Amino acid sequence: MKKIKYPKKEDWNIMLKRPSQTVDDIEKTVIEIFSEVNTKGDKAVKKYTELFDGIVLQSLAVTQDEIDASVNMIDTGLKESIQLAKNNISLFHEAQRTQRVELNTMEGVSCWQEKRPIQKVGLYIPGGTAPLFSTVLMLAVPAVLAGCEEIVLCTPPDSEGRINPAILYTAQLCGIKKIYKVGGIQAVAAMTFGTETIPAVYKIFGPGNQFVTVAKQLATKFGVAIDMPAGPSELLVFADETANPAFIASDLLSQAEHGSDSQVILVTTSEALLDNVLKEIDDQLQLLPRAEIAQNAINNSKVILVEDSETALNLINEYGPEHFIVSASDEDFFATNILNAGSVFIGDYTPESAGDYASGTNHTLPTNGYARQYSGLNLDSFMKSITFQKITKAGLKKLGPAVELMAAAEGLQAHKNAVTLRLKEIIENE
Repeated sequence: MKKIKYPKKEDWNIMLKRPSQTVDDIEKTVIEIFSEVNTKGDKAVKKYTELFDGIVLQSLAVTQDEIDASVNMIDTGLKESIQLAKNNISLFHEAQRTQRVELNTMEGVSCWQEKRPIQKVGLYIPGGTAPLFSTVLMLAVPAVLAGCEEIVLCTPPDSEGRINPAILYTAQLCGIKKIYKVGGIQAVAAMTFGTETIPAVYKIFGPGNQFVTVAKQLATKFGVAIDMPAGPSELLVFADETANPAFIASDLLSQAEHGSDSQVILVTTSEALLDNVLKEIDDQLQLLPRAEIAQNAINNSKVILVEDSETALNLINEYGPEHFIVSASDEDFFATNILNAGSVFIGDYTPESAGDYASGTNHTLPTNGYARQYSGLNLDSFMKSITFQKITKAGLKKLGPAVELMAAAEGLQAHKNAVTLRLKEIIENE
């Protein structure tokens, strides 16, 4: 990790820059695959599944027999853990439900807002080096709670054409019935346009590699919404001299093992802690099965020594981390004043991995600085707000003249007439 001491504020922007990614070649590939899936449907999806995943599929849909078989392939302890996580995630997301908002803005003018589920949603579940069955919980639980009518789940098959049993078990536990063996760009394209087998959706959710990320962005050009812009996973930790160096190192490594392009940052006011954390990282790294991946991420990462907590907070808000851990005596200062973060983990015994799996919060979060303007996934992500209004005759008599004047001032005579005709009818019948 690169060690930086007391950086000047004018250098923060360059210092905090994420590892650069070239997407020009990716965009060309994504556009080509989108075009082919749009015109050839399942045939194109199978072609690219063979090309990228090395398997020739006779059918894209997961059968009920495959789903049922997955139940027997998961040990009892893991099943109980998944159920515990589902319960916590369900409780937290159900608590986010809001009631109808209703108000009489003036006498005779009633306005209200109600939320409705997005009818058709697509869930993308990565299945590469780490099949993320936890992401099934994070996407499917709020989708079901929101009341989405059609939920489509796509995840890539392995080289034998199978889906990881934990993914299938978790999906059926959440009540997801439409599961397809397709990943990558072709999955996003299939959910964008629809094929003979895979339904088109209105909004696509879920993380993925840089190919999936670019594919989701392209989907928006065809009228399909996405959850948020996404990129490589990231974590920023603020720790002072009271923090446990072993805990901090384990948190940084837990995020680094996500992928070689992940980025982790330690910001601290203690040089002694900084040195101890670096030593712990070296020691713990040797014991990890994914050590090579974690090491590559560590090479892209930084430890930053700053003067005080106020400077640290300003730096963190400028970075806008996906995950933010606070392990310091003044944790309340950071918890109260943080403005830009996807999810915040407070205290020595709140590892980021708890939020990744089972505490109840959602782990699908904005990366690459988008925490400055995007929220993490929540119940409202699967819903949309619709406003309603009803005006009585008495209400239109009070409101109408103002609308007439404003419409006339904008030169929109038909708008004015829509009010004038009604006011005339009201007055004539009084």
